[in-house]
Amino acid sequence: MQSAARTAFAAAIVMGLVASPVSMARTTYADTRVAAEAGAVNPISRWQIQDSARAQQGGAAISASGFATKDWYPVTGRATVMAGLLENDVFKGDVFHSDNLRAVQVPDASGNLFVTPWWYRAGFSLPKAAGKRYTLLRTHGIIASADAWVNGQKVADHADLAGAYPAHDIDVTRWVRAGANAVALKVYPGDPRMSLSIGWVDWNPTPPDNNMGPWRGVDIVQTGPVALSAPHVAPTLSADLRQATLAVSVTATNLDTVAHDATVSGTVADKPVQQMVHLAPGEAKVVSFGSGSTPAVALDNPKVWWPIGMGEHPLYQMAVTATVDGASSDRATTTFGVRRVESTLTRQGYRQFIVNGQPLLIRGGGWAPDMFLRDDPARMEAEFGYVVNLGINTIRSEGKLENDRFYDLADRNGILVLPGWECCDKWEAAAKTGGEPWTDADLRVAQASMATEARLLRNHPSVIGFYIGSDHAPPPALAKMYTDTLRAEGWSLPIISAAVDEKTAEAGPSGMKMAGPYDWIPPSYWYADKLGAAFGFDSEVSAGAVIPRLEDVQRMLSAQEQEALWKYPDARQYHASADWSTFAVLTPFDTALAKRYGAPSGLDDYVAKAQLDNYDNVRAQFEAFNARMNAANPSTGVIYWMLNNAWPSLHWHLYDYYMNPAGAYYGAKKANEPVHIQYAYDSRSIVLVNHTLDERRGLQASVKVRNLDGSVRYQKQVQGIDLPGNHAQSALDLPSVAGLSTVYFIELELAGADGKPVSRNVYWLSTREDKLDWAKSNWYLTPVTQYGDFTALASLPKATREVHASTVREGDEEVTTVTLSVPASSPSAVIQEHLAIRRGAKGDLALPVRWTDNDVTLWPGESVVLTARYPAKGRAGTVVEVSGWNTPAEQVVAAVTQGTKH
Repeated sequence: MQSAARTAFAAAIVMGLVASPVSMARTTYADTRVAAEAGAVNPISRWQIQDSARAQQGGAAISASGFATKDWYPVTGRATVMAGLLENDVFKGDVFHSDNLRAVQVPDASGNLFVTPWWYRAGFSLPKAAGKRYTLLRTHGIIASADAWVNGQKVADHADLAGAYPAHDIDVTRWVRAGANAVALKVYPGDPRMSLSIGWVDWNPTPPDNNMGPWRGVDIVQTGPVALSAPHVAPTLSADLRQATLAVSVTATNLDTVAHDATVSGTVADKPVQQMVHLAPGEAKVVSFGSGSTPAVALDNPKVWWPIGMGEHPLYQMAVTATVDGASSDRATTTFGVRRVESTLTRQGYRQFIVNGQPLLIRGGGWAPDMFLRDDPARMEAEFGYVVNLGINTIRSEGKLENDRFYDLADRNGILVLPGWECCDKWEAAAKTGGEPWTDADLRVAQASMATEARLLRNHPSVIGFYIGSDHAPPPALAKMYTDTLRAEGWSLPIISAAVDEKTAEAGPSGMKMAGPYDWIPPSYWYADKLGAAFGFDSEVSAGAVIPRLEDVQRMLSAQEQEALWKYPDARQYHASADWSTFAVLTPFDTALAKRYGAPSGLDDYVAKAQLDNYDNVRAQFEAFNARMNAANPSTGVIYWMLNNAWPSLHWHLYDYYMNPAGAYYGAKKANEPVHIQYAYDSRSIVLVNHTLDERRGLQASVKVRNLDGSVRYQKQVQGIDLPGNHAQSALDLPSVAGLSTVYFIELELAGADGKPVSRNVYWLSTREDKLDWAKSNWYLTPVTQYGDFTALASLPKATREVHASTVREGDEEVTTVTLSVPASSPSAVIQEHLAIRRGAKGDLALPVRWTDNDVTLWPGESVVLTARYPAKGRAGTVVEVSGWNTPAEQVVAAVTQGTKH
């Protein structure tokens, strides 16, 4: 070992924070076996990694077959260095608990474990091929850069193999052989302030390794003399949606030293395509099918791809093969959808997206991958299950752009995606006043990044635009490069200058606003006409702190941190913000919680009150945008900041890192029902919202205003309401109601023409309003001068409830149905009853779980049926755990329904 960093590593071992290098390794290692056929793409599924300070041999030796990797760490194919060390249990204990991460993250480079390059080494076995075979080493982005070696030969330098996003095909044919081969990457450390990699700003602590490694993976590709890449299908859909034409292309590259004629043929949407191409030695051509104005493929009555809630999401296939001298040389495949995306600016200058001729309200959240960029297909699929369950329709990715699987899931589920570059580090350094100018090398990496992402994204119907800037629009030269590169790659979707109200010459005005808040404000804020309220397109916005359920708070925080959370509003919390002082304390949230609901008496009380607040505030944010989707100054989009977290956090999520839905989740889910009834804080209107395209006729709306004791002070029914699709309208205005208790409730119910329930929604309101000091607003907060008074909720008597549950197996899932009832004899309503599923009385929570509804409020004599879906696992038996604001926790064993559905 060399340098003080190695001394720090040794000290960490002595302290018990770091295990010995291989004694606790879990990941097994095996050479990648490469398939024989032309066109085979074989991801490297396992690496072995080691710090170059310990493995001091050169690349020629390390990449030679037979090199001994004793004491190296076996890791998975897309692991960053830190992710690989976690796979091997190098750091004892949970690095996500308390501030344990500080043990491996010290403030200066002299003690950092990741200041020297790390080696990645893998073996791969090539088959004997019948014809001429070419072998490509395909990288999909390296953080921050890497030298590449194959069988003792350096095949790429880190000056060229740099950046988180550029994909590279390296022809290594001359250096490989049938049988055993080896590849080695010398991965250089990165700093997102200095390189075009990935940074985290205030989302979570900076990963100790700055995410260094081949995070998107590396492939071994087998092809004949002509290789195919970048298949592209660009649909044009008629206004009546009855005709579609498809422009189809693929890039053909001659890897040989002699010219070749290739036949590229296959099918697109089950229609045959074919084109001949002549390629000089080393030449690459874009092969376009069709001729002149005649498209490659025309479809009558195409299967149209719609966003979730507006229709189905069918996908088509493209599959083509290059044939040279009668032999298959390579193949290329992709999926695509037929849809039309447009965007315009409202009279006020805000962006409105239109899909298949239908303007829609963008309702989404900001995406965060795991902070160590760990690849977990099952988790990603489960997260998309949550997005569908939430009822939102869009994900925004501010940097941390994902791989194909993410967009495939978005395509299949009808979830729109708005990707773009990130803020606040090297990506925006050139846009800031006094920021460090980019070098020519930076510009090359940025251009390669844009080209790679364009090719990755352009076939996915879920993708509806790209932000070339985030908190700043890029400077003119960079904006032109991004725009020119996108268009050169056949990009036909909106190009958005920034997530703020800025413009570029090529892309024009962004049509976005980023005016806050990011910290606590009351629900009524969203109905104002200023800053981040519900008008225009809010690219990122929320009321800040989101407190997980109690079991997760206890899992992520130490005993001291738990006490500080409820007792000391000004205490810094590492899980609020490790680096930025602005959000390191929860003072605005904690102050509001104590003023509105009463000072917490303990952690349990704090978390319970936080769930009420989070549910109420998140619901109000989405509902305010719902209410104004047809207004004169319409709301056109809102991205809740954020959808999820990269690590366990006390800020910004609809579901927490442990995927345990809490108040914020169910508030968002309630607001985003397909057909929904809601209360408007500004006008006191009862508003009906229809996010589907189908008109709903003969709806019946019911309103009750109740005092704290449950007595009804006002009630009204409105029948025969016709609600057009993709529309919001008022059903009635609430009059002033006399004799209200300090805290009162509004209970809303919407039924169909057949009387069946469509939507139910309950609000708790105060006769004392929240008042805002707009003049003193800043970029993240509007101060409050008077808080609503909900302290009377604490005086509610303990209520009684009845719970009946049954479970049935459906395929790979368990489905539990719960009937929750409040007897007429109950002394009170049950407020915010939360249901969870445990695997046995003392077992773990069943997660992920998708409920039809949760956190419900019922009055004596009312009942509701709720259903949960979750992965089938083990035989511990299903236990439904119920708890609420004014009810004790209770466990009910779910009866097993005879028979299994498949």
